[in-house]
Amino acid sequence: MPSTYDAIIIGAGHNGLVCACYLAKAGRKVLVLERREVVGGACVTEEPWPGYKVSTASYVNSLFRPEIVRELNLTAHGYEVIERDPASFSPFLDGRSLMLGRGIEKDAREIAKFSKRDGERYPEYEAMLERVAAVVEPTLDEIPPNVLRPSVRDLRTLWSLRKRLVASGNAVSEIVEVLTGAARPILDRWFESEQLKGTLATDAIIGAMAAPSMPGTAYVLFHHVMGETNGKKGVWAYMRGGMGNIAQALASVAKAHGVEVRTSAEVARINVRGGCAVGVTLANGDEYRAKKIASGVDAHLTFECFMDPSQLPDDFRAALARVSYESGSVKINLALDALPQFVSLSSSHVTARNPERSAVANCHPERSAVASCHPERSERSERSRRTRDHVGPEHRGTIHFCPDQDFIERAYDDAKYGEPSREPVVELHIPSAIDDTLAPCGKFVASMFVQYAPYQLKSGPWTQRLRDEFADRCFAIVEQYAPGFTASVLHRQVLTPADIEARFGLTGGNIFQGAMSLDNLFAFRPASGYAAYRTPIRNLFLCGSAAHPGGGVMGAAGRNAARVMLRA
Repeated sequence: MPSTYDAIIIGAGHNGLVCACYLAKAGRKVLVLERREVVGGACVTEEPWPGYKVSTASYVNSLFRPEIVRELNLTAHGYEVIERDPASFSPFLDGRSLMLGRGIEKDAREIAKFSKRDGERYPEYEAMLERVAAVVEPTLDEIPPNVLRPSVRDLRTLWSLRKRLVASGNAVSEIVEVLTGAARPILDRWFESEQLKGTLATDAIIGAMAAPSMPGTAYVLFHHVMGETNGKKGVWAYMRGGMGNIAQALASVAKAHGVEVRTSAEVARINVRGGCAVGVTLANGDEYRAKKIASGVDAHLTFECFMDPSQLPDDFRAALARVSYESGSVKINLALDALPQFVSLSSSHVTARNPERSAVANCHPERSAVASCHPERSERSERSRRTRDHVGPEHRGTIHFCPDQDFIERAYDDAKYGEPSREPVVELHIPSAIDDTLAPCGKFVASMFVQYAPYQLKSGPWTQRLRDEFADRCFAIVEQYAPGFTASVLHRQVLTPADIEARFGLTGGNIFQGAMSLDNLFAFRPASGYAAYRTPIRNLFLCGSAAHPGGGVMGAAGRNAARVMLRA
């Protein structure tokens, strides 16, 4: 006889684990089934090269709900964040640079180097985003209403939203523009400096197959100012030990509450009888029964692969067909033997700012012996190597390589015709600059998050040659700003959208489990009338990013789904 549980969770991503934790904490017998050999989904730390730990997919944290950290006591299970200060660094080829995220006054002074007017306007811009956040952010923890057949609970949710809108006063038009509009017109209206606008615009395209001039990108931009770290709003962080730290902490809580987690357990089918989900069958033929089933994978896999779509209502199937899984994102993980040194920051300037080596860089007094293992790099001067050992503020946050918004638009132009960008938009992260648990002493791990490279190329499938050519183009971009970067790369792992789909089960390589456009958010995600984590199949729920509030490492979908399941 198949084993029976109160609930089965499909997928041990962060949302699935959150859902499992809350159900088990409430006394339910829970089974989590994960296709891969490790938990975490796309929120995972892996070791592709001995001694180097990389956050293979997701790479920074801010949106993870503080309520979950507190309610599940995650810090007692190893959850630890490391604030990034500054948040970002943008070098430019004219020798200047822009550093943001050190406090509103410092940011304004930094921006004033490029435009006095923009420096004065920046605090107002941040205040505008805070007004929008005051209305929008509470919805992350709310159960979306059924706008077609509202219940009394749905009406209360809508009334609460209305009260926040009324209290916002003149901010209503700002809110509508952020939720529906394009990032570029907003940035153009607020600022005149292309350096500042280019830096901010990169946050509007992360994970999206869209340029800043396209509707929907303003909301993606807004996503990057929500959230908090250690109670500080809008501050982004690295996780100690990589992003897998979140999943491991959740798995520890789950285990403490009796959750059974099975890895290498690929679900092949959700078993439905009489319109009701009753269990699952694995690819190896094993069967498990449950009173309730929650899927943490995307809607395409859940409804079009794990069951017969003919079991679904026509309106729901039509809504699923409208969900876009387009992606233009590539993740490149790296092992480095030196930190990049930027032309815009002279060696003397770097040394003056950082007279002390960081603990990360200083843990190998025998570094010269390590370097001697690489005779092909012997042409580097001792002075250069000493300079590279210094961890400066430019290495701690997101490093943007984007001179202006037009650069992004041109990169997108290539992708919309089915080709990888000739000049990609590159963001570089070096978490081991502030976390010495990730790499051997004197070495570093880094990652590039890159736009744009389509899932389906006009010329055919992705080949290793095409992966290498695209990675080389990304390196060439960085090389312009930090000569010697390419020679510092010891290893690289290139994940195209097709690779992301195959590895993490994300359809189309879309990191959000479906586009984050207004027609696929809140009460419309994944479909109007079915946004409250319930589905047309009785006892089948969604608990992942395919449901509200969508993509990003938040955990809100898992927490909200558990609340719905517990009262169902």
